[in-house]
Amino acid sequence: MSDRTPAGQFFDAAISLLQRVRDEEADSVRAAGTLLADTVADGGRLFAFGAGHSSLAAQDVVYRAGGLALMNLLTVPGVVGVDVMPATLGSALERVDGLASVVLETSPLRSGDALVIISLSGRNALPVEMAMKARSLGVRVIGVTSVAYASETTSRHVSGTYLKDHCDVVLDSKIAIGDAELTLDTIPAPFAPASTVVTAALLQAVMATAAATLAERGIEPPLLRSGNVDGGHEWNGRVFEEYRDRIFYQH
Repeated sequence: MSDRTPAGQFFDAAISLLQRVRDEEADSVRAAGTLLADTVADGGRLFAFGAGHSSLAAQDVVYRAGGLALMNLLTVPGVVGVDVMPATLGSALERVDGLASVVLETSPLRSGDALVIISLSGRNALPVEMAMKARSLGVRVIGVTSVAYASETTSRHVSGTYLKDHCDVVLDSKIAIGDAELTLDTIPAPFAPASTVVTAALLQAVMATAAATLAERGIEPPLLRSGNVDGGHEWNGRVFEEYRDRIFYQH
């Protein structure tokens, strides 16, 4: 029997989206995972960035039990998360031209690295400029976005382009415009966003692909273990020491 409660409808919507990205984005997930594996094998470093709630999925792959130790969070002051006051400041900063270039020029990113940029709409100046600038520096870019926004919204970057236009690999989250899965006659606005669920799952699928690809090449993937299991801290200490020049959250 179908569960028609709001909770049941949300789970159904999220599951449907996950099935879509599993089936429709399989090639892109494979390409993104291979790109990360290539970067690790070639001595490059890995970075992830997201603004506002898009940062949640970026943070989920950094310093993560079961994740690649080499994934570092690229931070832009004021836009990573919703801990700034007022919270609307972060949204405003996403629209500031020039901010991304300044951040990248003062970051550890260099040619041969890989950068995952997460932006649901992909329309704001910050993610678009970040992708453009990163590629000009020789950094390979994976974009995670909802491609639908490019056909139904206007870009806020001076070029008129979107994040998807400046990536080596694009992962389409399939999230509908507005990021709200449910409606009720008694509620005037749509509600129940699913972008975090889907985007986090997409990125974990990419990480799994990268780890397996490295193993297929005879390279032990630099994975972290949980510090809450026996031997976890010792394991992670070895990984941190071996890759200390490519892990920036340890310094």
